[in-house]
Amino acid sequence: MDEKKFAKIEQQLSPKTPLGLNIVKAFLTGGTICLIGQFIAMFYMTFFDFTERTASNPTVATMVFLAMVLTGLGQYKKIAQFGGAGAAVPITGFSNAVVSASIEHKSEGYVLGVGGNMFKLAGSVILFGVVSAFTVALIKTILVKFGVVSW
Repeated sequence: MDEKKFAKIEQQLSPKTPLGLNIVKAFLTGGTICLIGQFIAMFYMTFFDFTERTASNPTVATMVFLAMVLTGLGQYKKIAQFGGAGAAVPITGFSNAVVSASIEHKSEGYVLGVGGNMFKLAGSVILFGVVSAFTVALIKTILVKFGVVSW
């Protein structure tokens, strides 16, 4: 059987992906995660006298912590299975990736297993973020130095 026939048969036998339903689930899941983050930020602004700007750091830390706990309890996987890409909201998805890799290699020990493999999945994200931040800061510094923009 050649590749074209195989691809045609595979396409006929494969179940159709419910694209519209997946989009709605991702939107609701991601929106719910962001809504929880907004409630946490409002909590910090209301009860701890943070400003909108200063509430962001404890909010991020709280969201990372919650995603870590949910991943450790096996609940974030269920959320991700339901919401698909909606569960990959940057902060919680990143936290889930780091903790999942750690849990997966726990049997190899805490130093070589957990510590050595913690950033296996997330390492490229960290590297890209650091390089991007450095590049943007360098461009901004050059533009400010030559008077093109003033910040």
